[in-house]
Amino acid sequence: MWAYLGLPDPTPVQLDIAYNLQHAERRFILQAFRGVGKSWITVAFVLWNLLLNPNMKIMVVSAGQQLADDFSKFCKQLINGMPLLQHLKPRDGQRDSAISFDVGPATPSKDPSVKSVGITGQLAGSRADLIVGDDIEIPKNSYTHLLRERLSEMVKEFDAVLKPNGRVLYLGTPQIEASLYNRLAKDRGYTIKIWPAEIPQRIDAYHGRLADYVIRKIERGAKAGDPLDPKRFNEADLRERRMSYGTAGYALQFMLDTNPSDADKHPLKMSDVIIADVDGEMAPVKTVWGREKTNAIGNLPCGGLDGDVFYHAVWRSTEMASFTGTVLAVDPSGKGADETAYAIVKNIHGQLYLVASGGFTDGFSETTLGTIAAIAALHKVTDVIVEENYGGGMFSALLAPHLAKYAIGRINADWNGWSRGQKELRICDTLEPIFKSHRITIDRKVIEEDVKQQADAERYSLVQQITRMTRQKGALANDDRVEAFSMACAYWTERLNRDQDKQLKAHKEELLDKELQRFADHVFGHTERYERYATRRV
Repeated sequence: MWAYLGLPDPTPVQLDIAYNLQHAERRFILQAFRGVGKSWITVAFVLWNLLLNPNMKIMVVSAGQQLADDFSKFCKQLINGMPLLQHLKPRDGQRDSAISFDVGPATPSKDPSVKSVGITGQLAGSRADLIVGDDIEIPKNSYTHLLRERLSEMVKEFDAVLKPNGRVLYLGTPQIEASLYNRLAKDRGYTIKIWPAEIPQRIDAYHGRLADYVIRKIERGAKAGDPLDPKRFNEADLRERRMSYGTAGYALQFMLDTNPSDADKHPLKMSDVIIADVDGEMAPVKTVWGREKTNAIGNLPCGGLDGDVFYHAVWRSTEMASFTGTVLAVDPSGKGADETAYAIVKNIHGQLYLVASGGFTDGFSETTLGTIAAIAALHKVTDVIVEENYGGGMFSALLAPHLAKYAIGRINADWNGWSRGQKELRICDTLEPIFKSHRITIDRKVIEEDVKQQADAERYSLVQQITRMTRQKGALANDDRVEAFSMACAYWTERLNRDQDKQLKAHKEELLDKELQRFADHVFGHTERYERYATRRV
């Protein structure tokens, strides 16, 4: 097949994958890094099976119908073109569509030789000797716990489709640390074999699932970081991909590392914040966080790591007060796929409220500048800060006239800088103590908009960026929104040192003094005697 397609000879890694497909257990998960050619190799494996046994029934299932159809269409193209497979062409009276076809020598059957279907399509009623799950797990069906549960239930239907002694073969790359493939191995008896893009630093992190080929390379002296398939992906190529995907994305897509994330690796959890409907003018003087089951928000999908959920406050004071300030933080885009991201955070008595977050991919355009200014006016921003590491102050100069249209003051150029040191450390060191002390409240509308963003392009999702952030350099391919958020929080950090209980007490005393003032005015008719009374009371 490789010769017919005009491809170079298969690499040792590709041959090893093919060998494992031929000899693997009946329930097998093949995980190999992106670009190694696992789908093409599996097409060859499917056609090889039909060459040996034309009566074999094969079902190809993917996350979407189109992806499954592409697999079966490729099979049909090769049957029509390769001389070795010419006799497998469908004959008159046999099924002959691109997504459901018979091979010529097959005996009559209600089931086609090859059928493609999306995971949400019609699986019931079909029977197969081999089920190929090609990229079942994708970001759109796995970014929340609820979606992962749903996907896990869907694939149970494979057991109803599979014939006695049939085989189920999954191939793909994990999209999240709590991958479906790990659950299949743990709970349903599947065997996983893994071919990472390079020799891993920690062999034990793969729990005995590394392919024998990888283990042999290590035993023969291969060192951590050496490319596994240097004929196709050398060190320079992998280094470019690591920069493009970010450390976390590279670990999943190329190193196939799905180790559960501990607190040190991913310190920011959405369960540490409070979700509430936030008023634009006022907020409770004090709110109390608590992780009670009754306080969990079940109807708001959380894109955090497995087990992460959103919570309401367990208690809020009935007394309200105006926000003491509102800051707009902007992180201008640098280049490529970066966003010009913004965050608006309000402050009251040391409790921070994130009321707006977003980003634009068109750099410094007039539309972006005007929209940011309009959003700032909507939320009555009192302070503006801009990360000026890129552009040397150009963005501030461009934004200032747009802010002036709404009578928003000058951009604060005197705050204590943000661009010094490693970015990931700045973000984690700013947000972690605020998260752990539960002094962040996020407006529910911000999360609802972010859920839509996760479905469209999850790498631009604030929740995804927060929960996947680590202290490792290059942790995320896109981190503009979490950086803008952390900038805004850093601006208010000095105010967080004030104890909330002291603030509540001071607020009550202020209200009492005002009431006494009104009482004195009513009784004495003037404030002089009240002032003497207040002095004695103090």
